[in-house]
Amino acid sequence: MGVCSVSRACCLLLLLLLFLTVRPLSALPSELSLAAIPATTLAHAPGHQPHGPNPHHHHHHLLAPGPSPLYAPAHAPAEHHHHHNVHAPAPAPGPYVAHGPTKAPVHTPSHAPVHTPSQAPAVPRMSRSFIAVQGVVYCKSCKYPGVDTLLGATPLLEAEVKLQCNSSRRPVVVSAKTDKNGYFFVKAPKTVTTYAFHKCKVSLVSSPSSSACKKPSDLHGGLCGATLRPEKHFVANKLPFVLFSVGPLAFEPQCPR
Repeated sequence: MGVCSVSRACCLLLLLLLFLTVRPLSALPSELSLAAIPATTLAHAPGHQPHGPNPHHHHHHLLAPGPSPLYAPAHAPAEHHHHHNVHAPAPAPGPYVAHGPTKAPVHTPSHAPVHTPSQAPAVPRMSRSFIAVQGVVYCKSCKYPGVDTLLGATPLLEAEVKLQCNSSRRPVVVSAKTDKNGYFFVKAPKTVTTYAFHKCKVSLVSSPSSSACKKPSDLHGGLCGATLRPEKHFVANKLPFVLFSVGPLAFEPQCPR
């Protein structure tokens, strides 16, 4: 009950205050229009108010808008432009074109290189000189009879060889004997020169009677005739010569069974 009485008293007090506030405004002369009263006068209460506690009014006072400026600002505020780099859109992909299967490359068979037959090396042309021939004669070992080898062979002393040149109608024959090292050296007659050396050959003739090697072998052409191989040029008795080599040549041994 006490709370209700207090509430009623407060309501009556508020009504009284509102009445006192509105009454002075109505007492103003009628010729004064509300439009002539500044907004600030309406917003504030008159100065003659009864002395009493100032209640707290929850009135939201609306302020009149201020006068608009007479002149526009001289310079408009500069706008801040953000330059965004606009990229052109990527071109749209073209229409798909179907390609047929690619053909495998056709390789034509390559022709084998044609090799021309190699020619025999040309014999070096030599100036006209006289002919001299050298070589060695061996006695073969009984370990290898009938075999074309000189394993175990020993030099044969006083074995006879001959140089035969068929460069004319009548063959020219010159013979020589070996020394203790089986070495021999023979000169062709002055009628035979290097222009016809390919028609000259050396062959075995005989061995000494004291030797066990009696039968000539055909090692390096000892029977049918050994071919001359040019070695070097030299001068003897102020005459030009070309030294040729043959062999080595050998006799077969007579071995006990």
